[in-house]
Amino acid sequence: MRFENSLEFAKVLDKKDPLNQYRDQFHFPKHKGKDVIYFTGNSLGLQPKLARTYIEEILKDWETLGVEGHFEAEKPWWDYHERFGKQLSKVVGALPEEVTVMNTLTVNLHLLMVSFYRPTAKRFKIICEEKAFPSDQYMIASQVRFHGYDPKEAIVTLKKRTGEHNFRTEDVLKTIVEVGNECALVLIGGVNYYTGQVFDMETITKAAKDQGAFVGWDLAHAAGNVDLQLHDWDVDFAAWCSYKYMNSGPGSASGCFVHKKHHGLTDIPRFEGWWGHHKKERFLMAPEFVPEPDVNAWQISNAPVLSMAPYLASLQLFDAVGMEAIITKRDLIVRYLEFILNSVSDKIGASFEIITPSNPEERGTQLSVFLHGYGKKVFHYLMENGVFVDWREPNVIRLAPAPLYCSYTDMFNFGLILEQAIVSQ
Repeated sequence: MRFENSLEFAKVLDKKDPLNQYRDQFHFPKHKGKDVIYFTGNSLGLQPKLARTYIEEILKDWETLGVEGHFEAEKPWWDYHERFGKQLSKVVGALPEEVTVMNTLTVNLHLLMVSFYRPTAKRFKIICEEKAFPSDQYMIASQVRFHGYDPKEAIVTLKKRTGEHNFRTEDVLKTIVEVGNECALVLIGGVNYYTGQVFDMETITKAAKDQGAFVGWDLAHAAGNVDLQLHDWDVDFAAWCSYKYMNSGPGSASGCFVHKKHHGLTDIPRFEGWWGHHKKERFLMAPEFVPEPDVNAWQISNAPVLSMAPYLASLQLFDAVGMEAIITKRDLIVRYLEFILNSVSDKIGASFEIITPSNPEERGTQLSVFLHGYGKKVFHYLMENGVFVDWREPNVIRLAPAPLYCSYTDMFNFGLILEQAIVSQ
């Protein structure tokens, strides 16, 4: 498709867009009475209008049923988490019994590492990416220290080549082979939060499995954004926050995946609690733990239903649209955004550098941009003029046009404001 940097062309794309109708299903912040241009769905997704209904259902049940809401509510609280399996499995490429919702992201990763980081004198190393999201760095280092190892010896960080912004798959595979049978776990962010690079998760998972290692993925920036086939790729475990592309609200409950082959094992280490106990016997108060036969064996506490309700509401939209349609629009709207950026750069002679891979298979719905010579002044101008973008030190502006609610007209209007932001400096 040949793009045009014009309002008329953007409106034509919007008219042809089968997802355009879903924009009205979200609440937008306002700037001077108009919807903002929202590029921060990779940090916090917009609120689905249906979220309020789902929350108020629970509040009404609590008001009228009290404790009986656990069993007598239309959506009983005691098994609320089980409602996510079928719909969420379609988003991440899993079997329904392999996915659940509980806790928050880093908590879930810690809990899953109890099961899947089992260091021995010989096999104790963890491979992760250089400059992973800080929370992952802290978590991995603390797990290593907890087991009595020195992070400097036990953590192997994947490096980018000098002068390059992104990781090369061949370098990742080479590192896995070099670490070999000392590798206990490969744990990487499926989409790099800073550059927006999508790792070749299938290839990396297979390479790690060939070395006998467990494989986990932090999918904070991947779930609801990129194609995932966790079951078929033979991933051991994964976790993701739900408040970015999946629009569940600030700090809401996290999703997690455990491959079916690990279900029902009696010798797998795991921190256990009441809600992981088999539901048919849960209220018999027996002293011995009997695990649920699926991923819910990793549940610990009863479901935080008020936190889960917006996530369940958002999943209705994902289920109606489907990941294939989301990815199709994602690719087109990101290409159009890239075109707009280059058009502005050519028009005014500005120096932009998009550090996100240009290959659509290596990126999701994020473009990370160096605005050489402009930096934070441009960021502040955009924010003050109704464009919500994300700044990451030392000098990157991240733009994430979420397909469910961003429009092609947004991309065109952003170009106008970006041009003004640079010219005014």
